[in-house]
Amino acid sequence: MRLFFDLTKSGIVVFVLVTGAAGYAMSHGLQTDWEIGHILATLAALYFLSAGSFAINQAQEATIDARMPRTAKRPVPSGRISVAQAYILGFGFVFIGACAALLVNTSVLAIGLGTVFLYNGPYTMWWKRKWAFGAVPGAIPGGASVLLGYAANQPMIWMPEPIYLFLLMFLWQMPHFWCLAIRFREDYAAGGIPVLPVRLGTERTLFHMALYVFAYVATAAAAPYFTSARWAYIFLVLPLSFIVVWQFMRFYKSVVEKHEKTKWLPFFLWTNLSILIFLAAPVVDRWVGYALMINDLANASLGGGEM
Repeated sequence: MRLFFDLTKSGIVVFVLVTGAAGYAMSHGLQTDWEIGHILATLAALYFLSAGSFAINQAQEATIDARMPRTAKRPVPSGRISVAQAYILGFGFVFIGACAALLVNTSVLAIGLGTVFLYNGPYTMWWKRKWAFGAVPGAIPGGASVLLGYAANQPMIWMPEPIYLFLLMFLWQMPHFWCLAIRFREDYAAGGIPVLPVRLGTERTLFHMALYVFAYVATAAAAPYFTSARWAYIFLVLPLSFIVVWQFMRFYKSVVEKHEKTKWLPFFLWTNLSILIFLAAPVVDRWVGYALMINDLANASLGGGEM
């Protein structure tokens, strides 16, 4: 089971399921019944498509992973699972995920297969290997999980709300990935991956990280223009936006001053927590607002009856 979880990158798959569920909850009709079959089919599509895609990715990058100390112990480069076995499992899972997506609707199928293609095709085989800024277009498939969940109920995803959710996911990924790239710069260099710190240096990477960090928190703060924003926005999103910026400034200072122990981990963890909160807050505000509206209508009806 440990081999299976490592091959399919179960930790990231859980993240995919959570963000996809946020998109699903945002697009679900307020007065529409929750159908367990529809929910399970959507989650199955998210799980099998992402797990299969990650298994294929490990088969594609077995040689590269073997040269990097951080990834050398993964199932395929360590020889515990063969490249052929990883491909068979990966494509099998993608097929199952496509069947589950088709049970939901054709938009979910198109987004799911498009995400697999972008991740295992252009990103894995070219952007990541050839381009220092490969993480930028690579963030497109990385942010698609929330769109897939949203499309399960609202196939028309070219609207302000799903675009806002996708932008959060898209912008979050650059500081998230480049933080790791700075921390494991030598590993990426050994693997021949020209990530930004390897190609342009740490200070230039920090500059680009700053641009995306401020764009990310600015997008989160702009939530009222795109989606539901009530108490969760005020008490969670706004304070957490300041914390993310503060943690980045601490990380920036520790790297520039060449501290032996940089502040990369607190920034990394706070950034990861922030994207979950930023996606959950509009869901909470939407459904709490709906519950309060129903309660107000019920009270008004009772008051009118007493008169």
